[in-house]
Amino acid sequence: MLKISKLTDYGTLVLSTMAAAPDTQFSASELAKQLGLSNSIVSKILKLLSRADLLNSHRGAHGGYLLAHPVENINALDIIRALEGPVALTECSTDHNDCEIAAVCKMQSKWQVINLAIRRALSELTLADLSKPIPKKMNIDLINALSVFNSSTTDNALENAS
Repeated sequence: MLKISKLTDYGTLVLSTMAAAPDTQFSASELAKQLGLSNSIVSKILKLLSRADLLNSHRGAHGGYLLAHPVENINALDIIRALEGPVALTECSTDHNDCEIAAVCKMQSKWQVINLAIRRALSELTLADLSKPIPKKMNIDLINALSVFNSSTTDNALENAS
């Protein structure tokens, strides 16, 4: 099953809370209390997001965390990378392909195309989008989401890789 970790789920919750007041500085304890999460989890999330340059941290008695960029410039891919590392569905989709059968595998290029489509979709979903209320009826246009498979570039890449 493909799913994000609890840490990423909570991290997105933390960021969407901060996005509601983007010019406000938040402490870990304040966010933990507001969201019903433990201080240690929120602190870990804030540190990881700071290391990834998604948040600015300020030390001291009046310190805290602020969004480092406008909500429109932070995307789901950035968040997942900050909290989980690279997005890769298979070993051959990573930058460090350690797959033992890569030289003879006919699926490698196909998995890379799928991985690219997922990364592209995640990069187009901003923190601003994630922070908006979801309409009761939400239609998902799978045809547009999978349009990467209909492009001639993708078709050619798959044919050449086979």
